[in-house]
Amino acid sequence: MVAMSEKTTTDQLFELLSSVTDPEIPVLTLQDLGVLRDISIDDGVINVTITPTYAGCPAMQTMRVDIEKALLKAGHQQFNVKESLSPAWSTDWMTPNGREKLRAYGIAPPLKSSCDQSSGGIECPQCNSSEVKRISEFGSTACKALYQCQRCLEPFDYFKCI
Repeated sequence: MVAMSEKTTTDQLFELLSSVTDPEIPVLTLQDLGVLRDISIDDGVINVTITPTYAGCPAMQTMRVDIEKALLKAGHQQFNVKESLSPAWSTDWMTPNGREKLRAYGIAPPLKSSCDQSSGGIECPQCNSSEVKRISEFGSTACKALYQCQRCLEPFDYFKCI
């Protein structure tokens, strides 16, 4: 393996890791999701910080391994991938592009302006109707809730606002 070039920058590393996808929602990158929090280089060692969407997220180990594989494939061999719980992850960290990818994938993105789901604003990702009803607080993963559109009758996941 090749040692890290002295010309490698954190911007280049962010670019490299921008292709690492979320194992539970593969249309999102860790950068889209806001999980990829920081990259620094100290004495030739790359330090990557990731923050789980919630404590105990079962996908964190897979994310860590996928980051390590991407770094190794690019020829980097000295790195640390650490998890940080503070500050706690927020759906506000998701990129606008990530929100649109969620919608296109059939998952209603989290509300940006307010986490109060009772105030409305959740729209069906299929027909864009706001006539929706929560079926279950838990969807296909713990970070999503199950809704049903009252117009097209399609069930869909809503990525919970945190």
